[in-house]
Amino acid sequence: MLLEENDLEKNKFLDGQILLFNKPLGWTSFDLVKKTRNLIKQKFKLKKIKVGHAGTLDPLATGLMIICTGKFTKKITEFQDLQKTYIAEILLGSTTPSFDLETEINQRFAINKITEQNVVKALETFKGEIDQIPPIYSAIKVNGERLYAKARRGDDVIIKSRKITIYSIKILDMSLPKLKIEIVCSKGTYIRSIANDLGLKLNNGGHLISLSRSAIGNYNLKSSFSIKDFEKQLNS
Repeated sequence: MLLEENDLEKNKFLDGQILLFNKPLGWTSFDLVKKTRNLIKQKFKLKKIKVGHAGTLDPLATGLMIICTGKFTKKITEFQDLQKTYIAEILLGSTTPSFDLETEINQRFAINKITEQNVVKALETFKGEIDQIPPIYSAIKVNGERLYAKARRGDDVIIKSRKITIYSIKILDMSLPKLKIEIVCSKGTYIRSIANDLGLKLNNGGHLISLSRSAIGNYNLKSSFSIKDFEKQLNS
């Protein structure tokens, strides 16, 4: 009976599962996919199984990642097209080359002229369809090479802007120079670029200091589990 149940669970993963994970800080999206695949393979003694994710998160970001297994990997594009919700913390008054904490601060600005009213007004300009230039420290490929590889070498790269949509921006906390916001946006949006561009709109500087994805369409972070919890459930 135990073997039959085990085979049933194995077939569920092969036929297709949608797994909601809370990606740990410091992990790449590929790290999480690889760990999930290895756990499933080890549990059911499989030589191979398809496992993929529906939307990359930077190593310094946490939050919701949808991982699909087996035949459900064909649904990944559908999930990627869904709108995303992020909780972001931005520090005004300084910039970094990567627009976040991956690199050191390279410029500092006086913040005495930044007011809450100016911040609110600047944030309004991001709403709707806008042209956004992605950060050079990103996984976008140019001529077959990741932009972050070019950035780390110090190469000069012309990055084309892309159309994105910001559906809403809500201020959760404003304790200048720190700002905490909730952003609902389309796929392909770089929240790091919003942090940097906000600084520019204020004739100042800004960079992202924390980021969590709280929702993908109707899928919510509250329904997710950690990779450790997944491993425990899988082996229980």
